[in-house]
Amino acid sequence: MDTLIVGDGFAAMFLSLELLAKGKTVALYSEQRKGASRVSAGMVNPVVLKKFTTFDNALPQIEKLRSVLSYLLELSGVDTIVEQPLHRIFHDAREKTLWLEKATQEPLSTFLSEEIIQLPGVLNPHGSGKVLHSFRVDVEAFFFAMEVVLGSRDMLFCEHFSYDELHADQSCYKDVYFTNLVFAQGHHGALNPFFPNLHIHPNKGHHLKVRLDSPVDLLVKKKHFLFPLSEGYHYYGGTYDRTERMEKIDEKAVGQLTEGLKEFYAQDFSVEEVGFGFRPTVRDRRPLLGASKEYPNFYVFNGLGARGLLNGAWYAQVLSDHLLTGKEIPLHARWERFDF
Repeated sequence: MDTLIVGDGFAAMFLSLELLAKGKTVALYSEQRKGASRVSAGMVNPVVLKKFTTFDNALPQIEKLRSVLSYLLELSGVDTIVEQPLHRIFHDAREKTLWLEKATQEPLSTFLSEEIIQLPGVLNPHGSGKVLHSFRVDVEAFFFAMEVVLGSRDMLFCEHFSYDELHADQSCYKDVYFTNLVFAQGHHGALNPFFPNLHIHPNKGHHLKVRLDSPVDLLVKKKHFLFPLSEGYHYYGGTYDRTERMEKIDEKAVGQLTEGLKEFYAQDFSVEEVGFGFRPTVRDRRPLLGASKEYPNFYVFNGLGARGLLNGAWYAQVLSDHLLTGKEIPLHARWERFDF
């Protein structure tokens, strides 16, 4: 076995797909837990809408993601891309003015449309702006497609990974021998004995599954994202909480979401379901990649945070290039950088 991967979310899936594309064998151990990746909105958004900023390699990351999702479609027959651009509902006239200024300046001119739009079905008295190059990924379809691809190749093991059955010195797990082992465990990676003091900070996020009196066939954001799902439901979320650690629904977060939705949706709605997950965030908002200090063929792929869908495919390529060719991992993405 070339690479054994442990994880349930985007990091594990994208790395599996990247290695598969390069002709390598993979064994993915996944409990298929509904963590942050599996309950995420699936937003591909190159703009931080609270500050009107972007980040390094935003457009190349989007292009890489589209390429990977096209490959997934080829393998599984499942189309996971929802071509629905994001619209920002402006809070006030000042925010609209700032948007228009940023839309004429690099690097935001690539991503902000200069056209101000009046969206139907929602309250947007100051208008709305469209984020260019934005779209959504059907998260449920993505994980289903990955299960089809890996399951059909006998590369998916839906079971708990036990450290007690890992023979590190022999590079063997149970009766499976491997060349490399990659831990892509999200916030659970904080308990990994091979990567102590991993700088992961769980960030809890809630979202709602709602039914609106009048459906909104758009992808919009004011405080949070709203978009249509199947069977007449809509997704609305998500919150960010860096202090809450309880594995249960926080009613305060639910209240925050319902009030946020009322700000721009004037009709009645019902909350049908509440979901939450813990994002593995890092204080400098960069991922954590690299080898164990004690076992050089043990790796970590973590810290994708709220941008796991957008930058996961990009950094899966970074890590796979390192595994297969020895190409150096950039300093900003190395997991030990805080110890230098």
